[in-house]
Amino acid sequence: MKQAESRTGHLQHAAVSRVGKRSHTRFLEGLKDFSFALPALVFLALFIYYPLANSFYLSFTNWNMTKPLKKFIGLDNYVYLLTSDTFYKVLKITFTYTILDVVLTLGLGLLLALLFNAASRFFNFMRMIIFMPHYISMVIVSMIFLWIFNGQYGLMNELLEAMGLEPVQWLTNTRTALWVLIAVAVWKGVGFTMIIFIGGLRSIPVEYYEASSIDGATKWTQFRRITLPLLSPTTLFLLVTHFISSMQVFQSVDVITNGGRWNPRKQWCTGFTKWPSRSLKRAGHRLWSSFSSLLSCC
Repeated sequence: MKQAESRTGHLQHAAVSRVGKRSHTRFLEGLKDFSFALPALVFLALFIYYPLANSFYLSFTNWNMTKPLKKFIGLDNYVYLLTSDTFYKVLKITFTYTILDVVLTLGLGLLLALLFNAASRFFNFMRMIIFMPHYISMVIVSMIFLWIFNGQYGLMNELLEAMGLEPVQWLTNTRTALWVLIAVAVWKGVGFTMIIFIGGLRSIPVEYYEASSIDGATKWTQFRRITLPLLSPTTLFLLVTHFISSMQVFQSVDVITNGGRWNPRKQWCTGFTKWPSRSLKRAGHRLWSSFSSLLSCC
């Protein structure tokens, strides 16, 4: 009996030892995997999370950025921001721009994807042409549209005058400047949207369309009942990513409308850099605007 109990005890000790070794091995493997991600985590902590947290702290202070003294003032910067008429004008114009940009870009992208989804040399060429603006820098695109819609020598006004119409001050008119910015965003982004939608269309099994055709479904019914529902993951992806990029718009607004009646002070992600306060006394207020912009856009 004693020998059997001793043998059982040795077996239990060996089993516990093996379990401990396995746990230790798994821990070392997990630590090894974590070490590969450590440089990226350090980079994120130093250049994203720390500045974000620091800007949030500074939003509670009165700091003019030229002196080391930071006076804690609580929620005064928040009250100043939320009681400012300019803040709500910024939000209104930015959401108007974002909604129109997202709707037009996704709508035209889907339409072009349906038109050029077939495999042929001509359609391949057209897809390449439409997608090319995606690779052009936004500054260059803005300069091109700045020349096209220039009020004095722009191509658009030349066309209007050739048709006997009066020229339009596109970039200084509050009604037209916003549409110029939307045209810039749509022209640059519709090619990428088209390519993603084409990928989604080609992932839909052809058998669904064949079966619906046998049942007598029309093209419009197939589009409503098959294409749109099965494109919903692709549409959601494009909706979220394009909404974020539209909320973060900066370059086109700054290049095209700087100094005009419709100017960067009335747009969200550029507004906090050119807030009406010309001095640096409201650095905490600007930092809060930057902080809230990062939260809403990123």
